[in-house]
Amino acid sequence: MKTKFPFFLIGIGLILLGVGVWQYAHTKVTSTTALQQAKEIISQKQPVAADKKKLDTNTPPAIGDTVGILKIPTIKAKLAIVEGTDPDDLEKGVGHYKGSYFPGEKGQIVLSGHRDTVFRKLGELKVGNQLKIQMPYGNYTYEIIRTKIVKANDKSIITLQKQQEELILTTCYPFHYVGNAPKRYIIYAKIVNS
Repeated sequence: MKTKFPFFLIGIGLILLGVGVWQYAHTKVTSTTALQQAKEIISQKQPVAADKKKLDTNTPPAIGDTVGILKIPTIKAKLAIVEGTDPDDLEKGVGHYKGSYFPGEKGQIVLSGHRDTVFRKLGELKVGNQLKIQMPYGNYTYEIIRTKIVKANDKSIITLQKQQEELILTTCYPFHYVGNAPKRYIIYAKIVNS
């Protein structure tokens, strides 16, 4: 019995390692595919400045559709923005919270991502860093004005206000927590250029 137990533990460890490697590879392939789709959408539909059209709000994107690109120059991140925040959507990139606004609509834009994949380095950002969004109808630059940590069940940050344009990024916190994180890390940004 004593000689088999170490082999049993090694076997369990190898299985867990294999599952982790498979999940990482699957997420990497899925997010790379979504980013390529976003690049194609933006390159095909970029209108000239005089003919900019906002996203057609009468026919909003379907859940899972790729709608744009989020660039975070400070951490060298280029991420697909996908409609929806379900686990399948977040495997592709950054999820756009359904019901929140899009760039240029002068309301609250809410984007969410996993802390252990697309938003792995989000904690390195500081007030004053820029966030850039590319949409088929134009490019938008935001500047981080503050950060906040809230409890996981705190939904007060999502107000869906339409008084002024603001970008909010959300992810789980702490960043190096194993399992379901008890808090959320929030970044608030204001528009500086469109």
